Amino acid sequence: MHDDPLDPPRRRANKAVGHGTWDTDRPPVCGVYGRTSERLFVRVGHRNGASELVDQTVVPVTKPGATVCSDEWSGYKPLKAAGRRHASVNHSAGEWARDDGDGIKEVHCNTLEGLWTGLRNFLRPF
Repeated sequence: MHDDPLDPPRRRANKAVGHGTWDTDRPPVCGVYGRTSERLFVRVGHRNGASELVDQTVVPVTKPGATVCSDEWSGYKPLKAAGRRHASVNHSAGEWARDDGDGIKEVHCNTLEGLWTGLRNFLRPF
């Protein structure tokens, strides 16, 4: 255990900028959560790119015509060609959830973002 309060874990952590890769010892973890099925699929990837995310993570666990809700990252662009609808929130513009007309904030990716926070907090001591 590291007991120095002046040297917190986030400051000691890997400081590499950008998306991680398997080779840089920062493998990306990709996930899909089904709002209707309440099923979760999580996998460790090798690279953080569109083909890994869409072709190897999202497409195998979703049905054609499914709506994928995410942030605005460009890696989700191939979803349309894969037969999935894509609704996104624009985090860079301060948008975290959006109402598409029925009074419910239905476009968001908060479920998975909360999962990543919990996973990071669990892994932090290691």
